[in-house]
Amino acid sequence: MKIGVIGAGNLASAVIGGSVRSGAFSGDSFLVYDLFADKVRECCEKFGVNAADDAQQVASACDVVIVAVKPKDFSGLLEQLSPALQASDPLLVSVAAGLSIEYLTGCLSYAPRLVRLMTNLNAAVCGAMTAYCPNARTTDEDKAFMAQFCKSFGDAIELDESLFAQFGVLAGCVPAFVYKFIDEIARAGVQIGVRKDLALRIAAQTVLGSAQVTLESDAHPYAMIDRVCTPGGTTIDGIAALDANGFNDAVHQAVAASFEKDRKLAKK
Repeated sequence: MKIGVIGAGNLASAVIGGSVRSGAFSGDSFLVYDLFADKVRECCEKFGVNAADDAQQVASACDVVIVAVKPKDFSGLLEQLSPALQASDPLLVSVAAGLSIEYLTGCLSYAPRLVRLMTNLNAAVCGAMTAYCPNARTTDEDKAFMAQFCKSFGDAIELDESLFAQFGVLAGCVPAFVYKFIDEIARAGVQIGVRKDLALRIAAQTVLGSAQVTLESDAHPYAMIDRVCTPGGTTIDGIAALDANGFNDAVHQAVAASFEKDRKLAKK
């Protein structure tokens, strides 16, 4: 199966890199095009993908076509590629935030086999959380491919499109919140006498392990907190300080602010 990718930016590179890193797909499976040749060249050097001469070649030659350009460029690109896509009828995959299946279909002169996909940069290390929503024309084989492909660079769920905005905040924005949390923990470590690079390593690995325990345990996170907090110990004082300084409210406000911005962008 030949997988075409139009757009070789950060997200596309992460998805390609993760799927190759996992061993589920080879670099030779991909045909990549971007207006910026240096981005394609970097993908070729890193992952062993093939470079396409233009977007038309990708649209005509591939079984799956992943479109990973900026949302503002989607309509023009799809209109331009519509004849080639209609002739070859590949499984068309969009990674654009805020562009619905209905909108994307409206940019084409035919009814495509179309999947809307949302993931994040953690795909590069096979740690992404991905959601995908197929349209009515997709086949069982298409859906099986999407499950295999998305799970090659992390975990994946088939999700109703009505929840994509919420998913985009939780899976797309939250990584930045977590990076900030890790960095602040490391800075606090420096304040109590630990070298920054070492504090960063300790913080990142601790967050990684805590996330893994959350995924693999049947216990609620609050139960895990109780297990770590011993009576009169150091951790409970830290938890009390987080509560007193508005940690919970800050997290809720950050998620709500990102969701509200997503809604505004969608209206535009």
